[in-house]
Amino acid sequence: MGFFDKIKKLAIFSGFTKLTDEFFDELEESLILADMGMETTMKAVEELRRRTKANHIKDVEGGRECMKEILAEMLQVGDLSLDLSGKPAVVLFIGVNGVGKTTTIGKIGHDLKEQGQKVIFAAADTFRAAAAEQLAIWADRCGVEIVKQGEGADPAAVVYDSLTAAKARKADVVLIDTAGRLHNKANLMNELNKISRVVDQVCPDSSRETLLVLDATTGQNGLIQAKQFKEAAGITGIALTKLDGTAKGGIAIAIAQELGVPVKFAGVGEGIDDLKPFDPAAFADALI
Repeated sequence: MGFFDKIKKLAIFSGFTKLTDEFFDELEESLILADMGMETTMKAVEELRRRTKANHIKDVEGGRECMKEILAEMLQVGDLSLDLSGKPAVVLFIGVNGVGKTTTIGKIGHDLKEQGQKVIFAAADTFRAAAAEQLAIWADRCGVEIVKQGEGADPAAVVYDSLTAAKARKADVVLIDTAGRLHNKANLMNELNKISRVVDQVCPDSSRETLLVLDATTGQNGLIQAKQFKEAAGITGIALTKLDGTAKGGIAIAIAQELGVPVKFAGVGEGIDDLKPFDPAAFADALI
């Protein structure tokens, strides 16, 4: 059973045998309902028409294989891997409350630890009650260190302590949890800029990633969130959570195309192994 098997497949390809105009019309509707968005859907379907015509493909099975290739290509935006080249590598996690941000940090931390990396969690979400405690549970579960302060502490101070500890203990990666709010973009930008200055000061040679954690079930609202965070924070990648049978998987393609930002991780469940590096070909295969 593949990792993406929990994703809801598009039924359109099992309902037709020939690539008729009716098929293309229904395919457009299916993709839009799967949260791919109008613009991205039109682009994908137009490319499918072009390729099937150029290659004299008239049956739906041939069209299915063609569509898998198109969607996989549309998802290949930027570098899909996590840049951990600088030591310690710094990965900042942003996103609104409730999307699974802390859990995502825990799962990525677990995977990195399994790969032999020395990981430190930085509990810089000092705004939400019990956020540090939740991250501490994951740190204990994964067997990694955590640096935290009291609720209401300065997030940049937590990051400073975390990076200082990382250098002293020769850690490979620091995963930083941040406050999940976007009601005031100026505040968010100020906070992230302050954290960035601390990283410049303590670890100027660190590689850096800013991962936006998005809940796939929020669909087009998630895309709007992503656009706002991109403007405010300059994200380098997306971790897409809750991408199971109830979610509309097309949102991954919409994000890649409309934002030009790669989906780097995908989550399909609650288990510690239910978040993996994103594989465009496997995802397209599961969706189609």
